[in-house]
Amino acid sequence: MSQSAFKNQIRAGLPEELPSKLVLDPEVSHAPKRKEILSRDEFKLAIRNALRYFPKEWHAELAQEFKEELIAYGRIYMHRFRPNYEMHARPIDQYPGNSLQAKAIQLMIQNNLDPKVAQHPHELITYGGNGAVFQNWAQYLLTMKYLSEMNDEQTLAMYSGHPMGLFPSHSEAPRVVVTNGMMIPNYSKPDDWEKFNALGVSQYGQMTAGSFMYIGPQGIVHGTTITVLNACRKIGGGAAGRLFVTAGLGGMSGAQPKAGNIAGVVSISAEVNPDAAYKRLEQGWVDEVIEDVDQVIEAARIWVEKRVPHSIAYLGNVVELWERLADSNLEVDLGSDQTSLHNPWAGGYYPVQLSFEEANEMMAEDPAQFKKLVEESLRRHAKAVNSLSARGMYFFDYGNAFLLEASRAGADVMAENGIDFKYPSYVQDILGPMCFDYGFGPFRWVCTSGDGADLEATDTIACSVLEEMRKVSPVEIQQQMADNIQWIKEAGQNKMVVGSQARILYADAEGRMRIAEAFNNAIAEGKIGPVVLGRDHHDVSGTDSPFRETSNIYDGSKFTADMAVQNFVGDGFRGATWISIHNGGGVGWGEVINGGFGMLLDGTPEADRRLKMMLHWDVNNGIARRSWARNEEAVFAIKRAMEQEPNLSVTLPSMVDDEILDKI
Repeated sequence: MSQSAFKNQIRAGLPEELPSKLVLDPEVSHAPKRKEILSRDEFKLAIRNALRYFPKEWHAELAQEFKEELIAYGRIYMHRFRPNYEMHARPIDQYPGNSLQAKAIQLMIQNNLDPKVAQHPHELITYGGNGAVFQNWAQYLLTMKYLSEMNDEQTLAMYSGHPMGLFPSHSEAPRVVVTNGMMIPNYSKPDDWEKFNALGVSQYGQMTAGSFMYIGPQGIVHGTTITVLNACRKIGGGAAGRLFVTAGLGGMSGAQPKAGNIAGVVSISAEVNPDAAYKRLEQGWVDEVIEDVDQVIEAARIWVEKRVPHSIAYLGNVVELWERLADSNLEVDLGSDQTSLHNPWAGGYYPVQLSFEEANEMMAEDPAQFKKLVEESLRRHAKAVNSLSARGMYFFDYGNAFLLEASRAGADVMAENGIDFKYPSYVQDILGPMCFDYGFGPFRWVCTSGDGADLEATDTIACSVLEEMRKVSPVEIQQQMADNIQWIKEAGQNKMVVGSQARILYADAEGRMRIAEAFNNAIAEGKIGPVVLGRDHHDVSGTDSPFRETSNIYDGSKFTADMAVQNFVGDGFRGATWISIHNGGGVGWGEVINGGFGMLLDGTPEADRRLKMMLHWDVNNGIARRSWARNEEAVFAIKRAMEQEPNLSVTLPSMVDDEILDKI
């Protein structure tokens, strides 16, 4: 398709003539059928809701088709309206529009839906089994049309994937404001998601899926690498010859074997979906796929003895793997799990008693029995992990709700106090005190030119900034600086780009501002094209999640969501190009509130002013909250931030001696 034809199709939005019906492509990974949860009246309402996008003369034909989709898939995706052009991030100048910022957002949306990036692209799901960019293709078409029309005095309001419209604003306001799944609290249980998503009125935006900031599995590669490196440090010694066992190769979890190789360990990642396992093999993200569990264990033993990094994908159920390992004499050093247990009843977790195909059928046809088998499988899962832990394995929860759902299933995962889990989350033990409390988190950027040379140039710029900062950085953050310098130096050769020319590294507020300023200067000088800044919601400030991002908050406030909401609003009036807030994330619907942003750097003085103001707040908001929770590392970080910025003045906690309280 020519560039002019592509632009015209974007500008058109919904077609003037009803397109031909599409047959699902069997070569593409598709979302599993969702459970049947609607009453007869609600079923009709879902179709009525879907038809409001289209002219009345199409209603009779589409009503029947949407009925068929709702029965077959449990959702109305409007497959007929999926565009016929290739879906991928194009160079920014290939998008139609009146606003460079709006063009950048078009680029990011298409990257999220790129089949190389997205988990179920034709169902508009980017990762996590349920993390959706839109609910249906009509929403996509209308959103892209609005973005192609928008000027810098307008803001697009997006309600759970639905583009409500362009509203007058001003050039300093966000171009897009995204909300996903913002339910009344009493209507935020897992079945509420099933119901209201089926009705077409709400969606699970996950974290970076529904906010157009997913950069493929590279993002989680870095986080997992940092986690595995520091987990090895916690148990003593280096990474060579260590065995790391985990589960999940779809979506973000597909990063695990690549991260294991970079960290220097031997890894086994279990995966039940052959499409996901072999996709990672084709991408070069895993070294081999083995379908026999005993062969997996023997292969791992060989590589451990060699003390050479190697990644193995086990095509099978992780419970079977854990049970065989518990019965073997192979020592497992590190254990975790990255399956999507935030939604265990709808494809996030596959019980060991069923094959992959049997599970997909049962979760839709007999959800009550499926839930029963999942709970039974989780109890077996935890028992095997406990056995290996007793032998010395360091197990950490990856914030995917494994321990939460296992506890709800009656598994033996609770600590002696009956309140806490017997295993820490990786945030509690590693990322929280070592990174988030100091302000380090997953800063990321996208080179909108689509030119790999621009990405290489930004890697060089970022590395140079960090090396200068390291010379004068305090001892408390020297390790973080060293890890990230090593990461950015090796990022290019590890070939982690999937989709857009993007990069991620963990940086604090000062690092983010200085790197962004250097990028903006390079753009102004014509050395690189415009750059989109962003981050994972999984960060210092953006997410309130009591079982993951804020699990190391111990003053009782980890069940509040003030930080994420403050972050979202504060980013909006400090210069973000777009902002987002979501119910749900990596731990699940009803369990998390996430806030995110995107910011375009175009080389202008305005961009320079906005980046300094917004990035400073985006990090220090979270450090301040963590400091008030009495986290010592955060107290150190916020005091240092106040010394650097005279306009920052934060309330500090007064520490109480235990002896005082012991006398009460």
